[in-house]
Amino acid sequence: MKKRMATATLTAALLFSSLSVPAALAAQTTQAAEVQSSVNMRTSPSTSASIIRSLKKGEQITVMDKVNSYWYKVADSSGKQGYISTSSQYIELQASVPAQDGNAVALSSVSFRKAASTSGERIRYLKKGEQVTIVAKTNSYWYEVKDGNGVRGYVSTDSSYLKVTGTIPGGNTGGNTGGNGGGTVTNPDVSKDKQVEKIIAAGMKYLGTPYEYSSDRNTTTTFDCSDFVRQAFLDGVSLKLPADSRQQGQYVKDKGSITTNWKQLKRGDIVFFMSYKGTKASAYNGIDKSKATITHDGIYLGDGKVLHTYSKEGGGVTVSSIEGTHWEYRILFGGSAL
Repeated sequence: MKKRMATATLTAALLFSSLSVPAALAAQTTQAAEVQSSVNMRTSPSTSASIIRSLKKGEQITVMDKVNSYWYKVADSSGKQGYISTSSQYIELQASVPAQDGNAVALSSVSFRKAASTSGERIRYLKKGEQVTIVAKTNSYWYEVKDGNGVRGYVSTDSSYLKVTGTIPGGNTGGNTGGNGGGTVTNPDVSKDKQVEKIIAAGMKYLGTPYEYSSDRNTTTTFDCSDFVRQAFLDGVSLKLPADSRQQGQYVKDKGSITTNWKQLKRGDIVFFMSYKGTKASAYNGIDKSKATITHDGIYLGDGKVLHTYSKEGGGVTVSSIEGTHWEYRILFGGSAL
């Protein structure tokens, strides 16, 4: 009798322990994971569903939900969502860390990178309102931070991206939202010239990337004009501009320093254009450019050159000369977004 009771007790204990792990996992809303070998991310949990793209070995992703025994719903570092196999051959779940209050909060979407550099591989974007823990201030430009899943990476120290809400190891504290006193962490200004060069370098690496009208803002496989400008600023200095050229134009105007004379533009300025009317200057006579609609923009390189993308026929991201071309006649204004 005692033997049967002991056996029943052991069986119940084993059954409970086997159920407790999935229950704990089910309670988590998201979990970090690493791709172990190339695997297809699909539009729905089925092998017959369309392939969004192939995830690469070593890629960091977020598991959002376990749909069933065979499929996870995941998000890649750009935020694109899809479904992949649950097989451990393809994905390894990383140890989850209970959510913490942290000592900082993201004020806007910002790149979370593997290295303290704008060329460092992006793990993902931190979302506005996301709580993180600043582990250390690496230098004047970068924090080492830990997200709610325990994943470590680097984020810009620019105060427009992170608000420090607690103590940072090393003695810095947060809590103030303005002024120069108290515990506000202030960062030395990065030279504007250095920022400009970072933006241009980020844009130049996309030379030849195909043009696509109304391109997907979550990928870098194709660009339209404003998507390209936005990505160059995002990659270069972690500045997230508005999504379209008209909003970008207003953003630059709000900065308070624009010019309608392209020869007064500075390297790194964003330059805005009206619609194409023809190749001759006379085609634009009589147009009130102060009321014309922005239809295109690009990054001014200096020496009468603009870095931009405007059509498939134009070869995607390219460098064009302004003077004596329709680009000169179409210019509305330009200015700095920094």
